[in-house]
Amino acid sequence: MTTREQIYYTFMPSPVGKFLVAGTERVLHRTAFSESEQFTLEADWIEDAAPLKYATDQLEAYFEGKLTEFDVELAMMGSEFQVAVWQALMDVPYGKTASYGDIAHALGKPGASRAVGGANNSNHIPIVIPCHRIIGADGSMTGFGGGMENKKILLKLEGISVPSEQLDLF
Repeated sequence: MTTREQIYYTFMPSPVGKFLVAGTERVLHRTAFSESEQFTLEADWIEDAAPLKYATDQLEAYFEGKLTEFDVELAMMGSEFQVAVWQALMDVPYGKTASYGDIAHALGKPGASRAVGGANNSNHIPIVIPCHRIIGADGSMTGFGGGMENKKILLKLEGISVPSEQLDLF
């Protein structure tokens, strides 16, 4: 019988509000925005920031605009297709965007845009797995589990132009 490694969690301040970081001493398991459905704590998790310093240091550097690529081991827990989508999302570079269709094509499944959207929505490690960089095929802002305002904040942080609030009115 194998024993599961202890999961630790902490909440860190960020430009997108209180942000959950959870994982073992070496593998990141979950991040979440405070208004996200994924912002849940498991009963056996222990609140302790120290074991997660490897991840929180990198997230802080990202939020400060000093880090463009994360280097942490991830526990991608999902179907084979979801994991493939999340890995493809990580190929979208800092400061760039891609569409659901772009990701579907990259996976060799050009008709799977909707399925890519579903996998994107199931991402349990947002920011590190950059689902915020995915936009509509027409360049429009599309849904985001962390909230549209947070998506705009993250894209602006990366130097990506987003539609102005004024343009959203028309």
